[in-house]
Amino acid sequence: MIRSIRAFACLKLCAGFFLVLAVSPRPEAQDEPSRLRLNVVLVQLNVAVTDNKGNYVSGLRPEDFVIKEDNIPERIATFEEGDESRRELILTSPPAKPDEAPSAAKAPEPEVAAPGPMHTLAGVAIPGLAGANVFILFDTSNYMYRSFVFAQDAITDFVRSMPDVNRIAFYSYSRDLSRAAALTPDRFRVVSGVRSTVAGDDAALYNSLLLTVKDAAPLRGRKAIVVFSNGPDNASSIPPEDVAELAESTGTMIYIVSTREASSEPISSAAFERMSKATGGKAYFASNWRQEKDAFSSINADLTHLYTLSYYPRANPNRGWRSIKVQLAGKNLEKYHLRTRDGYSLQQQAEIAPESDSASTWGLDSQ
Repeated sequence: MIRSIRAFACLKLCAGFFLVLAVSPRPEAQDEPSRLRLNVVLVQLNVAVTDNKGNYVSGLRPEDFVIKEDNIPERIATFEEGDESRRELILTSPPAKPDEAPSAAKAPEPEVAAPGPMHTLAGVAIPGLAGANVFILFDTSNYMYRSFVFAQDAITDFVRSMPDVNRIAFYSYSRDLSRAAALTPDRFRVVSGVRSTVAGDDAALYNSLLLTVKDAAPLRGRKAIVVFSNGPDNASSIPPEDVAELAESTGTMIYIVSTREASSEPISSAAFERMSKATGGKAYFASNWRQEKDAFSSINADLTHLYTLSYYPRANPNRGWRSIKVQLAGKNLEKYHLRTRDGYSLQQQAEIAPESDSASTWGLDSQ
């Protein structure tokens, strides 16, 4: 219990933290699961805006966006474009009945009501929040054996091409998850982790992806998981729907680069597309090294051009799944296309074996 209280207190002290995370006490029996419960205080959205040719649209302002949660207009609290520092908008007194966890402090809201235009949006830059936290999850199962070295090269090029403001973690998986390099701005450490991988056993992608989402959950700002897969999942006990729901609820984007043609693995391909689309990411099917390179380049560009917005949810009796709809205001902007997550679960639970609990891996329940 003491370890759990420390973890909870540590997370609440994080400035601008948008999720209250409570980790239950560790069970003594090894076969009993630990549980992860999330109560949303501040909702963060990563929004890609493109024109009809697929080019990214830059220079938009907070007043250009309209957000509705379960058809309830919301007010933007913070705004960020690309790798610039996040701006916190002008705030006034908190609403009479904010929709938040009982133990959370009342959160102020922006001065101008949504969905109307916000005319006083001068903001204060929050230092240290630029860039993204990117987790690379590499398939080292026996599916990858023949193209293993080429896959390492593609990931290494991707790591080196990422902007310096981004922090990167490198994980690999076969039947089990291996955290080769913790989240760091040090590219040499990440590349060393990539080069140290070896081909292994069966593929438990969804189990490993769920653990990676759990690692990303406490982080602020933009966060994404980039999966490099060479085959279907044949060893997981977790369905892809559970992974997608937890990723949506924690604001974690999932990008998947598969080396198999979509037609050759229709079941896996459909699952990859559903997971990535639900979280605001993308799925790529690259059958050769050129297509792999193009896929990683596209992911890099996407992370660089995203708009990141957040809001405090208004009072809402719905305690389950909440839908989110983001639109652009004004006729001149209606021609653009938006991509973001569809919603979140107010109280999301995930069961994971205690020995694989990421909280202990990253020191969230220690000290």
